[in-house]
Amino acid sequence: MKIVQKIKEWKRNRPKFRWSKKKLVITGVVLVVVAGLAIGGKILVDRWQFKSYKVITRTELEDTTTTAAYAEFGDYMLKYGGDGVTLLNAQGEEVWNAPQTMENPVVAMRGEYCVIYDKKETDIGVYNIDGKVVDIQTKLPVEKVCVNPQGITGVILADGETTWIHVYDKKGNELVTAKTSVDSPGYPVDLSLSDNGQLMAVSYLCVKNNQPASFMAFYNFGNTGQNQMDNQVSGYNYVGTLIPQVDYLSDAQALAFSDDGFLTYSGKQIPEESNQITLDDDILSVFHDDQYVGLAYKSGKEKQPYEIALYTTGGREKATFTVDFAFDHVAISKDQIFVYNEKEVGIYTVKGYCRYRGTIKEGNVENIFRLSGNRYMVVLDSGTETIRLQ
Repeated sequence: MKIVQKIKEWKRNRPKFRWSKKKLVITGVVLVVVAGLAIGGKILVDRWQFKSYKVITRTELEDTTTTAAYAEFGDYMLKYGGDGVTLLNAQGEEVWNAPQTMENPVVAMRGEYCVIYDKKETDIGVYNIDGKVVDIQTKLPVEKVCVNPQGITGVILADGETTWIHVYDKKGNELVTAKTSVDSPGYPVDLSLSDNGQLMAVSYLCVKNNQPASFMAFYNFGNTGQNQMDNQVSGYNYVGTLIPQVDYLSDAQALAFSDDGFLTYSGKQIPEESNQITLDDDILSVFHDDQYVGLAYKSGKEKQPYEIALYTTGGREKATFTVDFAFDHVAISKDQIFVYNEKEVGIYTVKGYCRYRGTIKEGNVENIFRLSGNRYMVVLDSGTETIRLQ
């Protein structure tokens, strides 16, 4: 009882804090001003356009007789050519290198794995961020290769009018072999594997009703596909449409790029078409990462002749913005979009705001990647340089 009485006495005698109307109004105004400054500051940062850049570091090509290409590989850069593969860190320093001999090296990557294959030849090298994982030697010329985040590799092999699709695990052991022909189901032009390796999407070029067409086939190598012919669990015909590129983004989501837009598919066991985005304009280039899909096309406007439409991977439009110069390449890197030709570069946010529009003076631009913040790696015909916008 004494404890209860003490609590009652404390409640009766505790200090009374009362806010006057004046104090409430002042506090409210201060909070609104602080919130407004925070929002305004963020908008200013998002929309700030840099006018110049500073070269922080630069590396010159040691051997101008050999050509090399660069690709963003997670937080690293992959340098690859006919005589070898090198992994570089954000400072341009070598992490590892591996020799190889290829006439026409092409790279494909997903997650922490990448493959470099000799197109029209028989050599495939599988790598991760620690170095080479395995070499795969095929018996037929390689047309296309994909890899998933587990290092599982899918390969299209050419054999005249007959083609083969092979799937290998990360040790180079063959998991799947499938024979295709022009008549059934068509000529495979691209393939992709889901992150867990259970699903495979293949785009076929075929003829339907005497018209060029594409057939999107989905295969399930798990229990769901065991009782289906050739493990095919779903398929979609697109008459008069070409689908040259297909990419899995996860275990349950895939993208297919057509000559007039892109399609999305969803489903962990039986993929189904979920969205179809089409444009009436002439599409020049497409790009994507795990969050966004972009289409670059001619706008028909004299002063702003090009436009880029950015969507989420679910098909919702994120932004549309114009580009005022002719470009050869468009790509996305760490939530920024790069539009460039040999001399001119445009850098845009995923909201469509221009961060930089200008020229690179030190050489011809071959590629550009975002490192962090306002720092970028620019690949030139004469070497590489790290720049900071200012």
